[in-house]
Amino acid sequence: MSSALRFSQLSPSRQALIRLCQAINHGHVHELYLRNREPIFTPAPILLVDVKLDQDESSRPEVQLDDFEVSGEVRRLLLQLDEIRDGRIDKIEVRGGLPRRLVFSLQLRDPLP
Repeated sequence: MSSALRFSQLSPSRQALIRLCQAINHGHVHELYLRNREPIFTPAPILLVDVKLDQDESSRPEVQLDDFEVSGEVRRLLLQLDEIRDGRIDKIEVRGGLPRRLVFSLQLRDPLP
């Protein structure tokens, strides 16, 4: 992860996932499906938005930008999409407009000895 990765270099579906995280700001994305390493939005994932009523929450500065260098968290999320390849992400935890945690299931292909 040494070279910079720009938002404009991502596929449209990966850009949509990043924008979704920015829009949620705080919360979770549930049941996001992947096909050939790309997020698909049919069926639409379930969004849980966490709104703190005791303080003002600002959005990420990148929301207003057409292009920017993606954060380390986003890069690690994209690497996980490449690893999972096809399947379902059960939950992406979003804090401050960035993906912070990822939960997904794996099916054991070979029985244990």
